[in-house]
Amino acid sequence: MAPAAGPRPEAAPAGPATAAPEVTVVVPARDEVATIGACLDSVLSQEGVDLEVVVVDNGSTDGTTELLHARAAADPRVVVVSNPVASIPASLNAAVAAARGTWMVRVDAHSTIPQGYVAHAVARLSEGGWAGVGGRKAAVGRSPVGRAIAAVLNSKLAVGGSVYHWGTEETVVDHVPFGAYPLALVRELEGWDERIANNEDFEFDQRARAHGELLFDPRLEIAWNVRETIGDLWRQYRRYGRGKPAVALRHPEGVSPRHLAPPALVVWLALAAGVAVRRPGLAAAAVAPYALAVGAASVAIARTAPEDADRRAVPAALVAMQVGWGLGFWEGVRDLVGDVVRDRLR
Repeated sequence: MAPAAGPRPEAAPAGPATAAPEVTVVVPARDEVATIGACLDSVLSQEGVDLEVVVVDNGSTDGTTELLHARAAADPRVVVVSNPVASIPASLNAAVAAARGTWMVRVDAHSTIPQGYVAHAVARLSEGGWAGVGGRKAAVGRSPVGRAIAAVLNSKLAVGGSVYHWGTEETVVDHVPFGAYPLALVRELEGWDERIANNEDFEFDQRARAHGELLFDPRLEIAWNVRETIGDLWRQYRRYGRGKPAVALRHPEGVSPRHLAPPALVVWLALAAGVAVRRPGLAAAAVAPYALAVGAASVAIARTAPEDADRRAVPAALVAMQVGWGLGFWEGVRDLVGDVVRDRLR
């Protein structure tokens, strides 16, 4: 499944040739000036591995570009690749093209990793048999609302079967966030499909699973900065949902009940809204079970939130995630139908 062709990425001028590193850490970045410094600090402080860090700048305008080039000038392990296409899969493919390591470890630009993270990921991959490994995506908030959102994202009550949000035991999974892979396998799979704008990691993992299992190891924990407002969370999950139908069409075996629940919820709420015009009591009764479930989950999640979290944001975050994802899913279905209609009219 070849990725779509895009503009040729431009790499920063290379220094003298050096021995190939053991690990290439890949960091796609666009307008991440607030977090990319801490991210790179955590990556460059890793011990026990010979690494290079390939950061792909997606046309940043907030000072990220200048910061990255300053870091590359100060540390030869940092390689900056400029990719003007505002696309995560295109950025990942640009990084793969520049990578020189045996193993590839992806780290998000608004995340940090603890000491030993890269060495442990490589040790697990070196066991053989694993197509990829990943760990827990521990949500972190920086504001009262952000900390409430983080508590929601870290709760099984909110994210259900997404083990990487809350898992504590090693297990085989269908997807790992910010995975680590043998670079040869990534190239054999021809990287990430650039026609998949969202859910590109899940789609890639479904192809990787044909070559081995994916391991969730909770000892690999990445601290991931969440969206800090309910509006941003809504837009994020709506985007996630919109990308799901295209991936499901290609990999129906990767669809589970947890993927279908939010779209079903949106249909139910839409029907209730239609009924409310003439029979508001019936509509309220139809919506009541969902409202009660959100309330009960919110109370339980709020108990786990830090003291300085805005607990009033917990139910809003739950609804934003579930309804946003479900609405986005139906928008993705609409996109697919539109593509079919346009193809037939050509």
